[in-house]
Amino acid sequence: MTDSTQTGDYRLVVINGGTSDPSSTRMLADRIADAVAKAAKTKDARVRITTIDLRDLATEITTGIVTGLQGPGLEAASAALGAADGIIAASPVYKSETSGLFNSFMHVLDRDLLIGKPVVLAATAGTARHALVVDGQMRSLFAYLRTLTTPTAIFASTEDWNDSALSKRIERAALELWLLMEMRFADRLREASWSSYQHDFGSAGGTELGINLDSDLMRLATGGSLK
Repeated sequence: MTDSTQTGDYRLVVINGGTSDPSSTRMLADRIADAVAKAAKTKDARVRITTIDLRDLATEITTGIVTGLQGPGLEAASAALGAADGIIAASPVYKSETSGLFNSFMHVLDRDLLIGKPVVLAATAGTARHALVVDGQMRSLFAYLRTLTTPTAIFASTEDWNDSALSKRIERAALELWLLMEMRFADRLREASWSSYQHDFGSAGGTELGINLDSDLMRLATGGSLK
């Protein structure tokens, strides 16, 4: 496996919450991803783009919500996100909320998976009435997940697609994301201060809570016996 930190390669993961084909949400996410790649090219760097289409994981996401277990598709998605230098999270908006599929996917992810990850937030809808969903709902969700969202978020309603202002916002958001990716912010944060965060049990190899798993009490709790 090639070390991307030595070759100038950066890993960008797109979370596409669109369910139709073709999907306006996927189109918007692809435009942002292309703009990030162009920004990187000016620094002679290459961005490797992986797209997670949630429609293909719908069954596994439902199973994960009910059982807490991850199928192979979700495991691959989690691995890609864990290795990402940057993320584009895009969802359609229905009835003033991000899609249930998008929300459910975020719910089945390990709560520690995205700590420090730079993220561009994006959403699409049929009307501009839903424009506040990105900053009102998505930004708070990703703040809870302890990501680093870019100052510029992207919302596109039907009338925005032929507006040059959308292209300008995409370029601005893409540049913001690229600058954070170029810093390797998530990797540097993990190396410098990962232990300073409060982690869910098991997310940091069992060491995150300072519990001695080989103590008499823990052996009894797991059905063992005292030494």
